[in-house]
Amino acid sequence: MKIDLTNTTSSKINAALMEARRASGSTAAGMVLTLVIVTDEGSAYDALKAANDASREHPMRTLAVIKRAGRSPRARAETRLDAEILVGSDAGSGETVILRMHGELAAHAQSVVLPLLLPDAPTVVWWPDNAPQHPAQDPLGALAQRRITDAVTAESPVGQLAQRAQSYTPGDTDLAWTRLTGWRSMLAAALDQRPSTIVSAAVEGESYNPSVELLGLWLLNRLHVPVERVVTGGPGITAVRLRTKDGDITLDRPDGLLGMLSMPGSPDRQVALKRRETSELIAEELRRLDPDDIYSTAVRTPVERLSEHDDSVPAAAEQIAQAVEASVAESDGGPAAPADTAGAEKKPAAKKAAGKRAAAKDDA
Repeated sequence: MKIDLTNTTSSKINAALMEARRASGSTAAGMVLTLVIVTDEGSAYDALKAANDASREHPMRTLAVIKRAGRSPRARAETRLDAEILVGSDAGSGETVILRMHGELAAHAQSVVLPLLLPDAPTVVWWPDNAPQHPAQDPLGALAQRRITDAVTAESPVGQLAQRAQSYTPGDTDLAWTRLTGWRSMLAAALDQRPSTIVSAAVEGESYNPSVELLGLWLLNRLHVPVERVVTGGPGITAVRLRTKDGDITLDRPDGLLGMLSMPGSPDRQVALKRRETSELIAEELRRLDPDDIYSTAVRTPVERLSEHDDSVPAAAEQIAQAVEASVAESDGGPAAPADTAGAEKKPAAKKAAGKRAAAKDDA
């Protein structure tokens, strides 16, 4: 069932929800939480689809807040609330209300959302993109017990982690962390099967994927060993290597579907490590409403503590070094240098070439 309300109020929306519930033959709500999605028109469809799929595991009332402040003075002066109500099969296992706020009302979204929250039920706010710098201090975030962001949608995903660390408040979480659940479970299980002393670790993945950094920071905090961050072409996280005195424990996933777990003294075996849909990530986050202490420890660890290595351009760096060495050799005497002076010029030329080669590698 779909109900459209134009130029409406929160009380009229509540009345329409009650009427729709009676029409469907169910007067009880039967929902466990309220999910508030703060998004725009471009991302609303995907976010609502993910929420509807997650509602089959968590029956809930979904409130999609779409702010349309307007670009012209006339549009900004027109304050109006339009609502689209979905119940029944169109809303998964719950109720969905799409709130489009026009004009100055967009700056006071919490006044519209507050009367629509389910009584005596927890509230979760999710920003699929364009999350505020301080989610807990946001007017809508202040209404929630849990606040979900996604650093991967930011302009600088890795830089977003520093902002999340600075603004962290108990109840905050990020989908970049949720994507690591399978990796963390597999690595913990591998060490349970074969207890070993880890001397160092390496995490490989895309340069713009914040989950790679979070996984490295988690290993750094849990194992207390040096962790290297290696840049690869992806997709996502491609491998984790735990170095021991007996050999490497490796969890490799080159295709984003299946992983290969290798341990010293054991046969290699395939494990399920498929990259999950957003609906699965949201469903996982809604299973717990208490603060995630492990995430808070990982995100508040400076990313600079990871040593970085880029495997994506090694050939280019070597070519630059060879070109610098050749140009130095030519400027210091060239191939036709006299035999009696070649030995005298060889050492300074080698020193200059070595110095410039090191500078070229640093720049690369």
